[in-house]
Amino acid sequence: MLEYLMLYNLGLKGYLLISKLRIVAVLNLVAITSLIAAGKGAVGAWDVAFLLLTGSMASMGSSALNHYYDKDIDVLMNRTSKRPIPSGVMKARNALIYGLGMSIASVIIALLTLNAMTAFFIALGIFFYVLIYTVWLKRRHTSNIVIGGFAGSCASYAGWAAATGGIDPLGFLVGLIVFLWTPTHFWCLSIVGREEYANARVPMLPVLVGDKRAAMYILVNTIVLVPYSIVIAFLGLGVVYLIASILAGIMLLHYNIRLVRNTSKDVAWHTYKLSSPYLAIIFIALMLDSIYNYPLPLITLS
Repeated sequence: MLEYLMLYNLGLKGYLLISKLRIVAVLNLVAITSLIAAGKGAVGAWDVAFLLLTGSMASMGSSALNHYYDKDIDVLMNRTSKRPIPSGVMKARNALIYGLGMSIASVIIALLTLNAMTAFFIALGIFFYVLIYTVWLKRRHTSNIVIGGFAGSCASYAGWAAATGGIDPLGFLVGLIVFLWTPTHFWCLSIVGREEYANARVPMLPVLVGDKRAAMYILVNTIVLVPYSIVIAFLGLGVVYLIASILAGIMLLHYNIRLVRNTSKDVAWHTYKLSSPYLAIIFIALMLDSIYNYPLPLITLS
């Protein structure tokens, strides 16, 4: 009986690990805050619950499919060699079945409980992460994480569509924040694991251009991201969002400049860890701004 329970717990842990719960949490934060922002704070509890459910299932399923497809290169990197499939904790077939089941079910449930546009963006996010990023670009081109980052934007679009039934210009621009944020976030991690990515022949930016130039690209990307995040405050948002985006942007730029000056793995790791709170601050501010709105002069979107 004890041996059975140990095997059961080990199996459950394997499914949790291939689900990448940290990514689930980030994408759920983006989706729910977008939902509340688009609905101006007036959203139903069922909408929140089903968006959390379907968004979590989509993210968990996509991550499992990523684990399944990358099983051959995961064994080549210390960071990923202890994942459930390469370590033997889970059979690859089980991860595939789990990933496909969760991904398909998330779209169907979203269609039945939310609306067609929300289901579409959930499906689009799965498509971009699994097929565009994991299968097509990750092993072939340095733009892998840049283009693949649109999968994160789809979480915002799904939340926005759950509240409004569609995507207006402001909702589209808000979602692009995640797209612009992804290279800054992931290229920092790529500096930390540059040697391992090189060993696995994955063409992440630092592998191709070196840490110093990669740090410059990260800074340039952040110089685009931060002003963009601030400017959209004048497209229908307010003072709460503006102040938060300025302060968070200063914090992120500070760490990016520090990384350019010192491209050690320690600094890259701290910059990587800091970029997630930046995104969280931006989207929490977006939500709070919709509830406690102090409007700014509006720039009309044509």
